[in-house]
Amino acid sequence: MIDLTPAASILGRLLFILGSLMLIPALLDAALANGNGGAFVEASIVTAGTGLLVAMATRAGLERGFDSRTAFLLTLGIWLFLPLFASLPFIIGAPGLSFTDGYFEAVSGITTTGSTVITGLADKPQGMHLWRGMLNWLGGLGIAFIAMIFLPVMRVGGMQFFKTEGFDTLGKVLPRASDIALSLLGVYAGLTLACLVVYLGVGMAPLDAVVHAFATIATGGFSPQDASFGAYRGLPEYAGALFMILAALPYIRYVQMVTGRHTALWRDAQARSFVVWLAVAVLILTLWRALTEGGAIEPIFREVLFNATSIMTGTGFGSGTFTGWGGFVLVSAFTLGMIGGCSGSSSGALTVFRVQLSVRAVRAQLRQIDMPNRVEHVRYDGRPVDTETMNGVMMFVTSYILIIGVLSAALTFTGVDMESALFAVWTSIGNIGYGIGPLVAGTGTFIEFPTAAKWILIAAMLLGRLSLLAFLVVLMPRFWRD
Repeated sequence: MIDLTPAASILGRLLFILGSLMLIPALLDAALANGNGGAFVEASIVTAGTGLLVAMATRAGLERGFDSRTAFLLTLGIWLFLPLFASLPFIIGAPGLSFTDGYFEAVSGITTTGSTVITGLADKPQGMHLWRGMLNWLGGLGIAFIAMIFLPVMRVGGMQFFKTEGFDTLGKVLPRASDIALSLLGVYAGLTLACLVVYLGVGMAPLDAVVHAFATIATGGFSPQDASFGAYRGLPEYAGALFMILAALPYIRYVQMVTGRHTALWRDAQARSFVVWLAVAVLILTLWRALTEGGAIEPIFREVLFNATSIMTGTGFGSGTFTGWGGFVLVSAFTLGMIGGCSGSSSGALTVFRVQLSVRAVRAQLRQIDMPNRVEHVRYDGRPVDTETMNGVMMFVTSYILIIGVLSAALTFTGVDMESALFAVWTSIGNIGYGIGPLVAGTGTFIEFPTAAKWILIAAMLLGRLSLLAFLVVLMPRFWRD
């Protein structure tokens, strides 16, 4: 019998923290006297009260041990239940969403997807904007924490390759996690503060700067503006691109740099490939637009740099008329979104690490076909990649592509056109947030999707953030047997 109390104890504490944090936007709305502060207070009481009761009832749970199955359940519980309570301010107060839309918005925020069902953002209370930004920021921090600690020991999607850089055994996760959590929090908060200062320096309004800084470092994409970054052209786009790149690099390298290994980031093969691939994509798309459309180079380069970076990092900010740049650009964007940022960051999609290993595995197989007696080993960053890691990567890549196809087909059965369905699943499972297609074009949001379609997209966002297999494993009867 699986002991649920360790996971429940941590989840209860997280709910208490989440409920307490709701008081921050409550105070902002109360200070502005816009009438929305009470909704946050009500949601705070429900969330913090539930969390406190659960934590008290399971307070001895952490002393009973913490194995891999508990890690799976905790990860699943975080992404399922935290958005449930985080949606309460959207339902009780402005903008008064239905349960489905409220849960969609909260899941999108905490998974750092950035898709939204809220229209007319400029007219909404300031506290709501701050809460959306906070959800992005908290989600990004939680994702980085899980990616650095739990996924390697859970052996999900080939992440066990990074196990020696994080934690060696789950038996020591909790005491050792507190040490690395402090380092990670310091790095994450430092990047956020630097981003905020730069945004203020390039002319953003204070609240916009705070929300955009939260969403940028979390690669989340929520914005207080309906036009997203389109409301801030010029220097803010360059600043946004820079910090989105920094946010999509492996967080473990930042922690190592802080602790004295100053060249850790530059020596990381994944980080170098990410920057090179993005640079090549920006160069090609800039030349394509310049040759096919004409016009000044600088605005074209800036818009391409910002939007390509936003899509590849999975941030989801928009600027300009990206979706109207032609089929070649959309295919390129689809490819960049499939690749994603670096493993060990808050970015989603396949990630550079898995794409690199997949390419090297194919190359090794081709060489072995040409020379059957040759033993070809896949190596990464100077280290041999074991069979278990390669199997995990290939299973992840295969499942990722298969699920995109299955969920896209499922969306069409709800009445969604094929283009909107494919890009909606692409943006949801990759936690990208970038809406493309006829159903999104009218409002720039996902509000026009049928209710059933929204639940499919919710499942896609959760599957993408839970690294697919971490979610599917819990559904297997064998998981629950001793």
